[in-house]
Amino acid sequence: MRPPSYALRRVRQTLRFANGPSVLLAMASSRSPWPRAELTFRTRSGAAVATPNVAGARLAVYEHFVEDTYRLGDLTAGLRPDFHVLDVGSQVGAFAVAIARHSPQAHVHAYEASPETAEWLQRNVAGNDLGDRIHPHAVAISDHDGTLEFADLGAASVHNGITAPGDTATMVTVPCATMATAVALAGGRVEVVKMDAEGAEYDAVLSSPEAIWAPVQRVVMEYHPVPGHSVEELVDFFARVGLDLVQHRPEGRPGLGLAWFSRGA
Repeated sequence: MRPPSYALRRVRQTLRFANGPSVLLAMASSRSPWPRAELTFRTRSGAAVATPNVAGARLAVYEHFVEDTYRLGDLTAGLRPDFHVLDVGSQVGAFAVAIARHSPQAHVHAYEASPETAEWLQRNVAGNDLGDRIHPHAVAISDHDGTLEFADLGAASVHNGITAPGDTATMVTVPCATMATAVALAGGRVEVVKMDAEGAEYDAVLSSPEAIWAPVQRVVMEYHPVPGHSVEELVDFFARVGLDLVQHRPEGRPGLGLAWFSRGA
């Protein structure tokens, strides 16, 4: 049970959206007998992100449009204007839309494993007229090309994936690709990698050829508790490819946190 302070913070954050009052009403309806199945957050700068009307889907909108969790200014500072982003674990596309609007010449290659969630990603790309710069892929990033079994909680949850609660998730077979394949599809040039893959980050990164990281200037990733792995493995890997840890923010439980890496830091 979240404390009252959390709900109050969400109310204040919601009112920062252009349609904040109507979003709050829609969110309240999710607990009524006649809930609103979805809602759309509209920013004062003109972006719009649609999500299912459940907390696990709405979370990323607050992270990227209110809290600036991944620090877009720092993430893009000093890069060439037409940089390419690999967004691994794009969910409904909140980060992809946020960085594409922040940097109007950037191209984003957005990967989302959940077939249902990928439909929301595609919808938000189209709804923001960003189809020329955000390239959605309904594909998981893993240690091999082919298919894999994926734990899907439904309703575009941010928690879909390896670390999803097994008793509530549905296992689905989805296409998957390696980091090397994703970089190749991006034209072989990726300057920014954002990764929030709910546990798949270890297989995806540690199995990747070190050479593909040469053009990468910045990495921001959420890492998750996966048995047999630790964030130190990721830190060591990125150090070998010239990306230094510049900030580390552990979260509430062991093995969970955010890490930022930069070349030439």
